[in-house]
Amino acid sequence: MFEVEAGLRRSFKFLLRPTARQAGSLAACVEDHRALYNAALEHRRTAHRRAGAMVRYGDQSAELKDVRAADPGGQGRWSFSSQQATLRRLDLAFAAFFRRLRNGRSPGYPRFRGRGRFDTVTWPRDGDGCRWNSQPGHPTATFVRLLGVGHVRVHQHRPVAGTIKTISVKREGARWYVVLSCDGVPAEPAASTGTAIGIDMGVASLATTSEGDHVPNPRPLAATARRLSTAQQALARKSPGSERRRKAVRRVAALHAKVRRQRLDHAHKAALALVREHDLIVHEDLRIANMTRSARGTAERPGSKVAQKTGLNRSILDAGWGVFLTVLAYKAESAGRELIAVNPAGTSRTCAACGHSAAENRVGQAVFHCRACGHAAHADVNAAVNILGAGLALREAAQAAQREAASARKRRSHNPPHRTRN
Repeated sequence: MFEVEAGLRRSFKFLLRPTARQAGSLAACVEDHRALYNAALEHRRTAHRRAGAMVRYGDQSAELKDVRAADPGGQGRWSFSSQQATLRRLDLAFAAFFRRLRNGRSPGYPRFRGRGRFDTVTWPRDGDGCRWNSQPGHPTATFVRLLGVGHVRVHQHRPVAGTIKTISVKREGARWYVVLSCDGVPAEPAASTGTAIGIDMGVASLATTSEGDHVPNPRPLAATARRLSTAQQALARKSPGSERRRKAVRRVAALHAKVRRQRLDHAHKAALALVREHDLIVHEDLRIANMTRSARGTAERPGSKVAQKTGLNRSILDAGWGVFLTVLAYKAESAGRELIAVNPAGTSRTCAACGHSAAENRVGQAVFHCRACGHAAHADVNAAVNILGAGLALREAAQAAQREAASARKRRSHNPPHRTRN
């Protein structure tokens, strides 16, 4: 078990309850920040295209005062620091673009943000254009004050810990959220259980443990597929730019948001159960982006079994492996649990009893039968046992290396090198 840090970086997300007028002001705030982002992007593009000049964040931040003075009823009504954060956001997009270019990857030049593609505004400091818990004397409710919007009611369902560093407002469909990024959040170490477990990620079950337990996969997207399909068909029939189309877009977005919340909720509950019960958790080091690539291929070399691979990709993404592993990582860190990721290669075809590895051992989706020793088990349980064994071996090797390094340092301290006189 590793030592828990004195303070962690955590985010707290709460639903906002704005009035109709405040909701309109929030929408105007996001829209003006989107316009600022796009104008700053056009400024950089034009300067490079016409003069070969490189415009940086400092240059655009220095011009922000004049921009606000020229538009007092628009850009001038919002927080200066929040607009600086939007310009930094563009600067980070360009930094990532140049980094990908240097590494020989697909560069992905920063794009203009259309409506619905820019939904977050950030205030870099609590008290600078925003104030958390702006009415501490209120007996029943919490409020956040935003410059140009007012005191917005917050549905605070849990206490905030640590020191608030940044405050963000995010729009998700018809809902508004406030996100607090906090430093120094105290860890909550869990009591030691003395147990270790391996987990194998899957589609039939979200995860299968080395103890034989199966974490169910609720498949939220599959459960909503019919309603989502109907909503998307209705959207396709609407005229572009019409109010009915905007309503249909909001309907589709609301269904996707519900699926996302259901997937995240299940990941939190499943990860919390594992973290509470085990000191060491070993999981597969999965490359989900590679696993869910399309099998269509190219016109010259078309792929095979495209429909089957598409269905598998959809099932993997619906299971939410990435969400689950991310939630598991930060819950393990907060609880002082040890988390190890191992290479999953061969774990599903290797016998956990004798170590014989062959593709023929995997008889079916859920059946494992070793051709060498006759060991039979659920295929995912067998893989989870192999994953746990690989994790324990990695930990033992790391501990041996640490002991050797400590021993070498001790020998050097007891036997300092002799200096020769000239």
